[in-house]
Amino acid sequence: MTGARIYMAGPLGFSEAGRHFSRTVLIPFLSGLGYDVVDPWSLTDPKAVEAVQQLPEGRERREAWQRLNRQIGATNRSAIDEAQGVVAVLDGTDVDSGTAAEIGYAFARGKLIVGYRGDGRLCGDNEGSAVNLQVEYFITESGGTIASRYEDLKAGLASLDQRGGGVR
Repeated sequence: MTGARIYMAGPLGFSEAGRHFSRTVLIPFLSGLGYDVVDPWSLTDPKAVEAVQQLPEGRERREAWQRLNRQIGATNRSAIDEAQGVVAVLDGTDVDSGTAAEIGYAFARGKLIVGYRGDGRLCGDNEGSAVNLQVEYFITESGGTIASRYEDLKAGLASLDQRGGGVR
């Protein structure tokens, strides 16, 4: 057990089914392997989101969203900086744009990135890629891999021990 901190990138928080899978399967699985899992969906106070959502449509609401969006982005950046690795959920007809941005940022910061794509639909740029070729490049060049079963994330994350905490 490494105790390494893992940032979990992905769009699972957008849907009830995704939140359920994340909270009852994926996070407990990774935690059970001994990782300290950072779920970015839990880093923002839901009351802050509700307060903005309750504002009437218009300039005040738009500006409130802009402030909150900036705060969420900065919080997530900091969480990636503090993590040794990233597990990125790659499901969907295309990789979620926020997840792709987090993958690129994590790669630039020297983090190990392991992808999870349990979605059987084709979404690569061509038959040589499982997902967007640039996303796949960042994952594999970080030393990571793309698992098609969440149980296989264990093997992909094992190199955190040999990397001295995940920094290249």
